[in-house]
Amino acid sequence: MIFARVIRGLLAFAVVLTALTLSSRAQHAERAAFSRGSTVTNPASFTETKAERDRRMKWWREARFGMFIHWGLYAVPAGEYKGQRSTRIGEWIMEWANIPRADYEKFAPQFNPLKFNAAEWVGLAKAAGMKYIVITSKHHDGFSMFQSDASNYDIVDATPYRKDPIKALALEAKKQGLKFCFYYSILDWHYPAVYVEAPGKDPTAGNRTTKMRPGGKEEYVRYMKAQLRELITKYDPAVLWFDGEWQDWWTEDDGQDLYRYVRSLKRDIIINNRVGKGRQGMQGMNKTDREYSGDFGTPEQQIPANGLPGVDWESCMTMNTTWGYKFYDDQWKSTQTIVRNLIDIASKGGNYLLNVGPTAEGLIPQPSVDRLREVGGWMKANGAAIYGTTASPFANQLLLGARPASPVTSSCTFLIGPATAPCASRLGSETPQSVFVERFKTFAQVRTAERRSHYSSAGKAPDRIATVLVLETSP
Repeated sequence: MIFARVIRGLLAFAVVLTALTLSSRAQHAERAAFSRGSTVTNPASFTETKAERDRRMKWWREARFGMFIHWGLYAVPAGEYKGQRSTRIGEWIMEWANIPRADYEKFAPQFNPLKFNAAEWVGLAKAAGMKYIVITSKHHDGFSMFQSDASNYDIVDATPYRKDPIKALALEAKKQGLKFCFYYSILDWHYPAVYVEAPGKDPTAGNRTTKMRPGGKEEYVRYMKAQLRELITKYDPAVLWFDGEWQDWWTEDDGQDLYRYVRSLKRDIIINNRVGKGRQGMQGMNKTDREYSGDFGTPEQQIPANGLPGVDWESCMTMNTTWGYKFYDDQWKSTQTIVRNLIDIASKGGNYLLNVGPTAEGLIPQPSVDRLREVGGWMKANGAAIYGTTASPFANQLLLGARPASPVTSSCTFLIGPATAPCASRLGSETPQSVFVERFKTFAQVRTAERRSHYSSAGKAPDRIATVLVLETSP
């Protein structure tokens, strides 16, 4: 829990102590249900001041916690093909099993998620303390999970389900007060102009790298832009989360053009850095040799070692070992690990995008549900120590984050957590000299010496996942 007594003019410190370690086609009327957002008319002339960017990024920076959803035809084989189980991620089955395009298409008639319930999915995200949802509109397999005028290879036209779950989720997210966002893959194994040239590979199968037939890239970019226009005008996403940009045929100039195009359709939309070529692998942050397209970095399955003040980034992670559903993957992260990841990421100025991989029936796996409910219990009590946090100002990185000044009290909150127990950590000369522990003095003491503040802990913290204490300090 958070124990705090806000005193005007005082600087507040929140100490996070872990318990175990102490450490086909939509109608115009339907489209009108979504607000369009402001637009600009000429992408080539688009400019933005720092103040305008800060206003656009404000909700995202304050949210800190979102749900990633990987859902598509790959949920049908669920990690197994012709009796062989993949040791890799489920949504790449077309690649690792070397499935030709025509054979992969046969999964579409088997995809009928009758148990899908948009209200339950959005409600689960909200109960977990998540502020936004990012769902795969089209992954590398090229299958569209929305009703697309640009292709018949979509959930409405190619499956017996014949409904648009994306529309249902967008409406439900708006109803429940969550931001709704899209993942969209630049890499597309289904597009006719795309082919594979690699030893032992079918030319129409999936592969990490692909080639384009002459004239195919221009056609494909027009196709992408048509689908992106549909996604923005029909569903009003707050974020477009691109992926698959590592193809040799995709350039930074292509990324810049696509970024401007998307922003021309909706001025206040936020776009990740995988739209262009700046990303440095799974580390996720942009190279520094030039300015690259995109609004935030995307570390994957990892957390930066230190805080990144002034840098927007979001760490995406699976809850087990796969993004897309695999029926035999039971290597689940504990609730404690998930919460500690969230604390660590928020303390370093980032967002945590935590994945679920629903089944072909339309259900989020029960182990994911259980963990998200437990996370929600912790967030209900301690969310104020996560939302709106910024990167730690301290030179020596602890599990620490600074909360912006309150307009009412002009106070700040810091998250500080020891890695092991018992512990004693020196906070640095920036710390105010006098620190007062409101409660739990039996296991948390703070003292000052030589203009530096120290805190130490011994004993058992009240919360087995992570205990938050508020310490008040005077200058």
